[in-house]
Amino acid sequence: MAGDHGWTFLSNHGHVLVAIARDPQARVRDLAERVGITERAVQQIIAELVGQGFVVRTKAGRRNRYEIVAGAHLRHPLEAGVTLGQFLPLLSQQNDFS
Repeated sequence: MAGDHGWTFLSNHGHVLVAIARDPQARVRDLAERVGITERAVQQIIAELVGQGFVVRTKAGRRNRYEIVAGAHLRHPLEAGVTLGQFLPLLSQQNDFS
């Protein structure tokens, strides 16, 4: 969530990715609360992340489980040489996504 300064280094897409990396079985409601956006916004972001090959969504009973695609490269040309597997451990408190 934004602090007193009104901006953050990551977009909402980045925040959702970090939240998923921290808890791959989190509900959309939980992700929305952690990121500070609406459930609808989280649903849209997840759909985009899945559609672009950054996240794989599978059903686990009545819930979804998310898996980060570690080999997916960041999209902006400045960071295109960096994979999610290299980037997310810096922010997610996880050691490995491979």
